[in-house]
Amino acid sequence: MGVWQEWLAERAQARAAAGLVRRMVPRGPADEVLDLAGNDYLGLARHPRVIAAAQEATARWGTGSGASRLVTGTLELHTQLEAAIAQWLGTQSALVASTGYHANLAAVTALADRDTLIVSDAHIHASLIDAARLTRAEVVIAPHSDTAAVERAVAGRRTGQRVLILTESVYSVLGDAAPLGTLAEVARAHDALLLVDEAHGLGVTGPHGRGLVAAHGLGSDPHVLVTATLSKSLGAQGGAVAGSAGVIDHLVNTARPFIYDTGLAPAPAAAALSALEVLREEPHLPRLVATRVFELANLFQTPVPAGAVLSIPMASPESALAAQARVLGAGVRVGCFRPPSVPDGISRLRVTCSAGLSAADWGRAVHALADVL
Repeated sequence: MGVWQEWLAERAQARAAAGLVRRMVPRGPADEVLDLAGNDYLGLARHPRVIAAAQEATARWGTGSGASRLVTGTLELHTQLEAAIAQWLGTQSALVASTGYHANLAAVTALADRDTLIVSDAHIHASLIDAARLTRAEVVIAPHSDTAAVERAVAGRRTGQRVLILTESVYSVLGDAAPLGTLAEVARAHDALLLVDEAHGLGVTGPHGRGLVAAHGLGSDPHVLVTATLSKSLGAQGGAVAGSAGVIDHLVNTARPFIYDTGLAPAPAAAALSALEVLREEPHLPRLVATRVFELANLFQTPVPAGAVLSIPMASPESALAAQARVLGAGVRVGCFRPPSVPDGISRLRVTCSAGLSAADWGRAVHALADVL
C-alpha cells in the first residue's frame, strides 16, 4: 500500500471509530418522505411561478451564462436581480455570485489583508472561516455573541489598522440571533466594518422576511455589509453581497472569487428574482414559518429559535444517527449535525420548520417527531 492509500485508510478508520462517517444519499423527485432537513424554508423551490421563471430564462438565455461576469457573463437577469436584492435589503447596491460560499469568500478576501484585524464570532460559518484564513489578516475569535469581547478586540487594534467584524444574523446550528444592534454600535464607534451573513435570516426574519439587518434598520449603514445565499429561503442557487456602492465597486474590481468565476446561470438567477417577487406578495410565508417554529419548540421544550431551524441536542454522534434513522422510518427526514459541523461539539438533530408543507403534512410530521423522539 502506498503512502497516500495508507493515509486515506487511517483517516477512514478514525472517522468510523468516532461515528463521523458521512455519505451522500440520493433522493428522487417523487420522494414521499416529508422533508424537514433541507433549507427550502419557504417552499419556493417548487413554487409554480419560480419554476416557470427558471424554465423561461433557460429557454431565452440558455443553460449557462457562458463566461465570467467581467467578460460576457453578465446578463440583464443579473443586474435585475442585484437591483431587487439591494431594494429588498435596503442597501445601496448588491453583487450576485455563483454560491453563498463564494459571496463570503469574495467579500472577506477583497476587504481584508495583512494590515487588517478580523474579529469573528466563534460560531460563524465555514465559508467565513476559510475566507478569513485566506486573507492572512490578524484574526481574533470572540466567544459566541460576546459583544464585550468584540469591543475589547476592536479597541486593541494597532493604530491605523482596518477592522472587519464577522457575524451571522441567525446561526444555523443553535438558531439564535446575533446581537446586531450592539455589534453595529461597536463598528460605528471604532470605524470598523460589520459583515453580517444573512443566509439563515433572509426570508424568515425581520419585516416581511427582509432579514435581521433590516429589522435593526442597518441596511443603509455604511459600516454594515450583508452577505446572503439564494439557495435557502429563495429556493434557487447562488449568493449575494449587499452594501454601499463603494464596497460593491471594490468587489467587482478586486474579489478573485467573483472575477475568476463563471457568472450565475440564467435559471437560478431568474428563480431567485421570481422568489423575491413571491415573498413580497405573500408575506404570510415568513409568519407561517414562525408559527411552526414556535409549535415545535414548545413540543420539545426548547428555546424558540430566531430562524427556521430547531436544534435538538443528542447524547452522542451515534445516538443522533440512530434517532435520525427512527424518524426517517416514520416518514420524516431530519438533519443530523455532528462534529465538526457543530461549533460546540454537541451532536444534534436539525429540524427545518418549512412553510412548504401543507397543513396536513406538517401535522403528520409533528406527530411522527413527537412519537419517535
